[in-house]
Amino acid sequence: QVQLVESGGGLVQPGGSLRLSCVASGSIFSIYTMGWYRQAPGKQREFVASMTSGYNTNYADSVKGRFTISRDNAKNTVYLQMNSLKPEDTAVYYCNMFRDSGRLVYNYWGQGTQVTVSS
Repeated sequence: QVQLVESGGGLVQPGGSLRLSCVASGSIFSIYTMGWYRQAPGKQREFVASMTSGYNTNYADSVKGRFTISRDNAKNTVYLQMNSLKPEDTAVYYCNMFRDSGRLVYNYWGQGTQVTVSS
């Protein structure tokens, strides 16, 4: 059974930084695309960043230049370094683990971690 456990959220002032972590268990971490999504109150969940098994990255326009996704396959962990945080970054951040094998799609989610950017 796949489990994703996020950590690192909290309250930070505008302009500050946080690093989120997501530890995966129950599957072969290295073959999956890992991603981060977020959901603000009253809004739909939206894409933030992703990194493929080949280390290709993709970012939402709203976070480009401020957020950096990385992964450590030896630790089954994906990170999201968030700098220059803005109040509009306030949301619950979710870790995602995805793979399309061609026959089956594997899509797993963590429970989320709250990030609040406020003075």
